[in-house]
Amino acid sequence: MAGFEDLLVWQKAMAMVRSVYGLTTKLPPDERFGLVSQLRRAAVSIPSNIAEGHGRSSDRELSRFLSIALGSLREVQTLLYLVRDLGFADPATELKQCEEIAKMIFGLRKSFLADN
Repeated sequence: MAGFEDLLVWQKAMAMVRSVYGLTTKLPPDERFGLVSQLRRAAVSIPSNIAEGHGRSSDRELSRFLSIALGSLREVQTLLYLVRDLGFADPATELKQCEEIAKMIFGLRKSFLADN
């Protein structure tokens, strides 16, 4: 089995983390311990859970970690909507990335669940 680094969904999630980090530099300084911190942690959680699930011993565990990654992805989306609605920045690119990654996670989970 290939390493988690070879998973396209992990690669896309890593790209999104970099994008989120760039976006958060545009947020007001007083959000450093609020939105900035929360967005960054949630974004980092996505590829981290994909990698951790890949390293587990079963497809069932991978599916569970993909579910956790999806939950973190939805948290990121919610926070990005908040960033947009508060007028801090335009997270259009990051929101598109979220949708693409969500589809990939759903597809990967479905393929592993179908095998079991």
